Amino acid sequence: MDHTEIINDNSKVTANSKQLELLKTHFPQCFDKDGNFIKQKMQEVVSDEGLELSKESYSLNWLGKSYARLLANENPLTLLKEDKEHNAKEQNATSQNVLIKGDNLEVLKHLSNSYNEAIKMIYIDPPYNTGSDGFVYQDDRKFTAEELSHLAGVDIEEAKHILEFTQSKANSHSAWLTFMYPRLYVARHLLKDDGVIFISIDDNEQSQLKLLCDEVFGEDNFVGSIIWKNVTDNNPTNIATEHEHIMVYAKVKNKLESIWKSKLSNIKETLLRIEKTLLNKHNEVTLLQKEYTTWFKENKFQLDTLDRYKYIDFDGIYTGSQSVHNPGKEGYRYDIIHPTTNQPCKEPLMGYRFPESTMDKLLEEGKILFGNDHNKIVELKIYAKDYLDKLPSIIELDGRLGANELRSLFPKAKKMFTNPKPTDLIKKLISFATSDTDFILDFFAGSGTTANAVMQLNVEDKGNRKYIAAQIAEPTDKKSEAYKAGYKIIFDITKARIEKAALKIAEENSEFTGDLGFKIFETIPVFDGYLDDIETLDDETTLFDGSSLNNEDLETFLTTWRVYDGMRLGDVVEELTLNDYRAYLGNGSV
Repeated sequence: MDHTEIINDNSKVTANSKQLELLKTHFPQCFDKDGNFIKQKMQEVVSDEGLELSKESYSLNWLGKSYARLLANENPLTLLKEDKEHNAKEQNATSQNVLIKGDNLEVLKHLSNSYNEAIKMIYIDPPYNTGSDGFVYQDDRKFTAEELSHLAGVDIEEAKHILEFTQSKANSHSAWLTFMYPRLYVARHLLKDDGVIFISIDDNEQSQLKLLCDEVFGEDNFVGSIIWKNVTDNNPTNIATEHEHIMVYAKVKNKLESIWKSKLSNIKETLLRIEKTLLNKHNEVTLLQKEYTTWFKENKFQLDTLDRYKYIDFDGIYTGSQSVHNPGKEGYRYDIIHPTTNQPCKEPLMGYRFPESTMDKLLEEGKILFGNDHNKIVELKIYAKDYLDKLPSIIELDGRLGANELRSLFPKAKKMFTNPKPTDLIKKLISFATSDTDFILDFFAGSGTTANAVMQLNVEDKGNRKYIAAQIAEPTDKKSEAYKAGYKIIFDITKARIEKAALKIAEENSEFTGDLGFKIFETIPVFDGYLDDIETLDDETTLFDGSSLNNEDLETFLTTWRVYDGMRLGDVVEELTLNDYRAYLGNGSV
């Protein structure tokens, strides 16, 4: 059998085979006729752009890194099987949402063709390696020391050490990095150029994750770190631990920033709509403010970062800003007379930041906001239309909300899942980082919070975002309430949570017509004989016989190949008969 026709073949894969392929494609002049890389030629290429090849370098190294790079380059070792019965249901048949059961590294590799550079946002909540969260290294490809030495480019002794380490079910920093590297590496290629990844983590691996992401995504593409304050620690000793980190990286940061800076938040759009309505309705400031005050009181809880914008005049909705204060040493000193009391207003402690001439101009333009009397420092009017939306670096949100949400969906089990994330947290990230038709990926799906958040946000802003979620078939603890309730693997919880959340959303939003369905797929081992090496081809050679497969197995091959050919898992596939040949049409391709 020709191995070039087998998508699962790894016979020629090494720890840098894909990287070399990219170099040869884009810089063929840097290789000689025998395929050797010519460093001086690359120096010529980059020097034309004013760059130099640096002799100094800094990198993160750990036992197993070469092994992790090899795993990142390998083709998938599984096939994709469709849950035909589930996917045929009316609510799922045309859905673009996808849930996949299987090892997420295998899942990511299957997605790498049909969803390459198609994902706008990734959110993951990987194992934190706390020592008590059950993380152990599991990616054992069963190489011999000789095979690993050759493929990973390491000497035989290091290969032996790596194999001992990978087969020991370790939970060290090296084990965690080896586990995460290939997943992040493949995931990066799924992101659009203006895509972004959010990674939840705590202090156990936060510093290692930062260095790892610098290597995978590039230091220049670090967007920032969000602190999620999720608990109140009443422990009187040591330092209170009341937070987790959310690490944020872009695929290409300069493209991300230009979009984020021009992005109008849904909340801001809501304010500008009510502003336009009221300005067209009233010709007196008093009536204008009176009606807006009523609306503001009823909707304040939805305004989030714009919940201080409680005033309106004929220039629009506005709030007061203390940016009249001088932030440095000694500022400008002068009197501002209150229009009602005719007394000088209280000055900022360090004086005003503007000279008096600038303040006079702001007063003349009506851009200064006075308090009820002169005992309040004046503020600068800031209008909602000029508000620049930013994702806050600190998010305060009770971590117990996630567990409460699960209890409402699974009332018979008090604790279905350990520390599920609140949907409001994920919604905040999604609403800022995506538009209303984007794909969101979560390959550590867990209890299904991300899928739930996507559906809920689509209801709130009439969006059409799609989610892809992956969860390994990890057994639940036999002593857990989830197991006792019939959920033998975590994937069963993920699936049930999405179904229950969709049903609840439909019941509470009868007019919503968006996508609340999802398709299910799973990774399965390749069939016996499919990847057998064929050293000689003669009359006695036994080839893999596809005719021996039943219809279900053939459907699995079809599903795997159509994803490999670029068709998305949510695409509807139509069977065609061309003379005696059976073909399938999906997304315009046969």
